[in-house]
Amino acid sequence: METSLVLPIIDISSPDKISTAQLIRKACLEHGFFYVKNHGISEELMEGVFKESKSFFNLPLDEKMSLLRRDLLGYTPLYAEKLDPSLTSSTGDSKESFYFGSLEGALVQRYPNQWPPEDLLPSWRQTMECYYKNVLSVGRKLLGLIALALDLDEGFFEQIGALNDPAAVVRLLRYPGEVISSDLETYGASAHSDYGMVTLLLTDGVPGLQVCRDKSRQPRVWEDVPGIRGAFIVNIGDMMERWSNGLFRWFSS
Repeated sequence: METSLVLPIIDISSPDKISTAQLIRKACLEHGFFYVKNHGISEELMEGVFKESKSFFNLPLDEKMSLLRRDLLGYTPLYAEKLDPSLTSSTGDSKESFYFGSLEGALVQRYPNQWPPEDLLPSWRQTMECYYKNVLSVGRKLLGLIALALDLDEGFFEQIGALNDPAAVVRLLRYPGEVISSDLETYGASAHSDYGMVTLLLTDGVPGLQVCRDKSRQPRVWEDVPGIRGAFIVNIGDMMERWSNGLFRWFSS
């Protein structure tokens, strides 16, 4: 059963941080998801990320496999992951992905990024590193507002060291929309929760994201979450749910 979900749209450029934090609190209590606009990342950069991402996924498979995911970072081919292990199908999710993370600090030494060769994609690394730095900045600002939403000091997460050597990861995804067989249960990304603090999701306008706000209800009700041009879809992760003692809950997607 599917319906459409209307999520709050929150302007994080507002100088009234307390009012913005109150809107985030309401969104996290009622939905666990919300949109963020006026975040400061240019549409030009976001379009550049989509363009470079598409160029990578259009490479021949052997080129992509040369960057096969090592430890946490790199390329994951079609059907290699299944986010919902309870599914009876042996087939993984119908998506391919590419992960990259920290650009400096201890984590980059332990988990070095893999980058496509410059002769194949000359602008790729520069674009992705710029995007990473910008998203990290938005994430820090957002976590300050979430701290206020939890009736804490704005700098709480920084003060306790939660943002030291941040482990933020950018995950590029491509859903080819292929159907292996009508007899198999296949998903682009099967039902799951995100394990981190928050997720910032940028879409290219193609529909597909759905949210289940009551995991115990049968049958489950899945609600469509449309993308908004230039805005991030933000969701609370498992870690934030635990840190808030279950106040800000994660819902399935």
